[in-house]
Amino acid sequence: MPSSEVKHKLSTAHLCLGSNLGDREGNLIQALTLLSQEASLEEVSSIYETEPVGYEEQALFLNAVCRITTDLNPWELLHLAQTIESEMGRVPSFPNSPRPIDIDILFYDDQTVKTQNLTIPHPRLVERAFVLVPLAEIAPELIHPELGMTVAQLADEVEGHSGVRKWKLGGFDVPAIRRRAL
Repeated sequence: MPSSEVKHKLSTAHLCLGSNLGDREGNLIQALTLLSQEASLEEVSSIYETEPVGYEEQALFLNAVCRITTDLNPWELLHLAQTIESEMGRVPSFPNSPRPIDIDILFYDDQTVKTQNLTIPHPRLVERAFVLVPLAEIAPELIHPELGMTVAQLADEVEGHSGVRKWKLGGFDVPAIRRRAL
């Protein structure tokens, strides 16, 4: 069978996007548009304004979580995320530094991946309200494959809810983002 006819298995991934430099909302929209050129954007959470974690002497972040379906494997998806970050002006710096865009893979189906460059589920998602609150909005019943807990349960237990405020209800117009990607 010619390679153009090979059917690839579609996988579901959940990604967190964050921005605290420049036009934060515009950066999120641009990143979602670029993602949707390579994957099917299925759902996006509301936008949340969040306090920085780690390095706190910087501007507030806007964060959102999206669900995509893709035929990319986890490493190809990581490469896509890093390419988008680079194209949008992210420069490698110190951990938790300000950035125009940050894209993290939270979950990829129910897979567990542990390599030097990629860990899925994201190793710090259970510590981060700015990830769990928007993720619980769109995938409350999603089960963490290592902990056996739902995202809703993890969100209920995480500290830091006071630093996560809904900034824009409903988030993004997914059909409009899909059209922009064409």
